Amino acid sequence: MGRFTQGFYGYAFALFVCLAAVGVFLLVTPQSRTEHIPRVDFSIDQVNAARTVPYEVVAPDQVLANWVPNSTSLTQKNGAVTWRLGFATAKRQHAMLAQSNERPYADFVNRMANTDKPGGSRQIDGVTWQERFRQDKNQRTLVRVFPDHAVVVTGTADWDELTALARTLKPQPKPSPVPSSG
Repeated sequence: MGRFTQGFYGYAFALFVCLAAVGVFLLVTPQSRTEHIPRVDFSIDQVNAARTVPYEVVAPDQVLANWVPNSTSLTQKNGAVTWRLGFATAKRQHAMLAQSNERPYADFVNRMANTDKPGGSRQIDGVTWQERFRQDKNQRTLVRVFPDHAVVVTGTADWDELTALARTLKPQPKPSPVPSSG
């Protein structure tokens, strides 16, 4: 027994026991080979945004085929209301819709795009969107600035996927106020 606890043989034996334990663990641990992207229901934030914001909220009129809405956040800070809606695209890249009345609008747009350098423009259904690209982050961005807010479509998705998301954006009606009882 002494030769298994000392020197090279002891080291080799201990290494073998550890590797065997890891192998047994991997064999008995269930492993899923299917992709799991968490799906969120953004309808509550969409309605709350339309109710809360002083500008016209846009949202996808339908979620694109094989896209997964995976994040939503509605924030209010210093009078500015911002709604962000994230997606895993059909090509499993990231795309995000962000809109805010944060002033100055350029600061919001630059932060969402991770760059302040415009790179051209793109016509989407007769509307001009400004393009931006940050190569080191592989981030593409489409921007529209209105008199009272800014809309940004951004992410690692390619231009075609970002354009497809921008095409689905439709103004959301303000919800009717809920009558109070009493």
